[in-house]
Amino acid sequence: MHEKKETHFGFERVAPEDKAARVAQVFDRVADRYDLMNDLMSLGLHRAWKAFAVALARVRPGERVLDVASGSADLAQALARRAGPGGQVLVTDINGSMLARGRDRLLDAGCLASAVQCDAERLPFPAAWFDCVTVGFGLRNMTHKDAALAEMARVLKPGGRLLVLEFSRVWKPLERFYDLYSFKLLPWLGERVAGDAAAYRYLAESIRMHPDQATLAAMMERAGFSQVEYFNLTGGVVAVHRGYRV
Repeated sequence: MHEKKETHFGFERVAPEDKAARVAQVFDRVADRYDLMNDLMSLGLHRAWKAFAVALARVRPGERVLDVASGSADLAQALARRAGPGGQVLVTDINGSMLARGRDRLLDAGCLASAVQCDAERLPFPAAWFDCVTVGFGLRNMTHKDAALAEMARVLKPGGRLLVLEFSRVWKPLERFYDLYSFKLLPWLGERVAGDAAAYRYLAESIRMHPDQATLAAMMERAGFSQVEYFNLTGGVVAVHRGYRV
């Protein structure tokens, strides 16, 4: 008898084919308050984290950039400024509500970026097409992270860069405070501001189930990246991983 395969949806075990739909439901519910909640729950630090990731991406004028799981397109907007009018930025998200929000924000900012709704595990782009790929706070929600990383490697030109900005493993002395914040304050804030405590309880749980810094670096190497390095921000609350396509 074959064992039934399962994956994580927060701390819950679910069938792999069900996870994407469950994650989509979470983001459908919080899309309208997504940006406000980001500011509140990070005390505005998410803006500095994203600025650091954009600086590490080293996008040059004229380059072609893909922002995966773009959400409200904060990263994409900053990357578009660096790529300039001669460059191209494409944004993708599996969730239509978030993609529409990001596309509208880009248009409001005067950025002409193509938006494609798709699964990061099956990117609809040619091989060796992009100079840089970024994913900000999206990898941990993907069902098969190894498959998604392999797809990002496939669409990058040799020598192209992948930047992964994601919640990670906090430094040991901060664990008790961080757990209190994550499992008590965050759902309370989600209920008061977004009307959805469960969505932000899932956020806290998904962070705990995400690979730590060293494990993610090893996953990137197996997916076809070299010179992989990571940078801890805010005591390891967040890490930025960078690797180059072999």
